[in-house]
Amino acid sequence: MELCWIDATAVDAVVAASHLFDHHVERHWVQDFLVEPAHHLCLAYQGGEPAGFVSGVELTHPDKGTEMFLYELAVDDRFRRRGIGSALVAALVDLARTRGCYGMWVLTDADNSAALATYQSSGPIQQSESVMLTWCLHGAHHTFVD
Repeated sequence: MELCWIDATAVDAVVAASHLFDHHVERHWVQDFLVEPAHHLCLAYQGGEPAGFVSGVELTHPDKGTEMFLYELAVDDRFRRRGIGSALVAALVDLARTRGCYGMWVLTDADNSAALATYQSSGPIQQSESVMLTWCLHGAHHTFVD
């Protein structure tokens, strides 16, 4: 397995891995994401084929400093149970340390046992139950095209 951190010059690599994402990948959204220095995306390759990715976003607050938000983790069904997800999470933890983040966090559904097992294997502390609230802006939920 090979892990590759993707920068703004590698939009095509992300588009080529679009099957790993939940929704249709738009080139301009990839570019917008990658051009930001606090946005990070790492692709995992198995035998030269995109097998998974992790994305993270650094968040800085005036009274807290900078933390890493694990935005999304995905592993192709064909490559699951091979340690790819854990390796991607570990790579983001290492990057967060290197970048001087004081911590890293992720949200997941309580019934997503695969995600919980992957995240818990890297040693985080589970916080109390949380409630997530969302605002629909511009009058409606965003419609994704698959």
